[in-house]
Amino acid sequence: MSLCDDCVKGVRHEGELEGKIEKIGGVESYVATPTGEYSKDKVVLFLTDVFGIPLVNNKLLADDFARNGLRTVMPDLFQGDALPENAMNDPTFDRAAWIGKHGPESWTPDVDAVVAALQAEGVTWIGTTGYCFGAPPAWHLALSGVSKVTVVAHPSRLTIPDDLEAYRDKAKAPLLINSCEVDPAFPLEAQAKADEILGDGKFAPGYERTYWEGCTHGFAVRGDLSNPKIKAGKEGAFAATVKFYKKYLDL
Repeated sequence: MSLCDDCVKGVRHEGELEGKIEKIGGVESYVATPTGEYSKDKVVLFLTDVFGIPLVNNKLLADDFARNGLRTVMPDLFQGDALPENAMNDPTFDRAAWIGKHGPESWTPDVDAVVAALQAEGVTWIGTTGYCFGAPPAWHLALSGVSKVTVVAHPSRLTIPDDLEAYRDKAKAPLLINSCEVDPAFPLEAQAKADEILGDGKFAPGYERTYWEGCTHGFAVRGDLSNPKIKAGKEGAFAATVKFYKKYLDL
């Protein structure tokens, strides 16, 4: 599957990082840990966009989850080959060649290794948050019964309606989708299809979708915060995600 133009656009955010890089299951991961009391058996698995661990925006979001009491682990989905930051907003970058190297066969073993290592240390609840590229890994963990709660923001590379129907039929993790007005990867018709397939109680574990007017694909992680609507969408999607976790993780 290809990447849409907005998958590689965005704005770099600024902030002081609080997490650290660790190896979990042999996979380099950024780990953000709450400073106060928190549930040691619960982890949020942060499944990134194409810019991965190197992009400060992703790490800042992980730190924000930790500030809300959620230990957050962000594994490298790209074996050190995340899309370089200088490819952001660069229309000449050969994203087709890059995505060709990063299908499910590349990231599935590492995601599974991180999960196994977390479970071995006593983690019993895993919630996922998948941004753009991270949606298929989040789907993988839900359909395999690993994750207890799934959140995706402006998901990409989902096959509609097949993946939505598979989630309805096989997954048991409540699902939140943070969606937006302009999204070539998850357009309005896909959003409506998600509501049709999963909404109105059709997915018993729980389904919610937020919609952020004036926002484009990537808003929840790479949005231009000088734009009031995008800032509201980014902050609102984050707040909705934390609320959803706390609803289902008994935090």
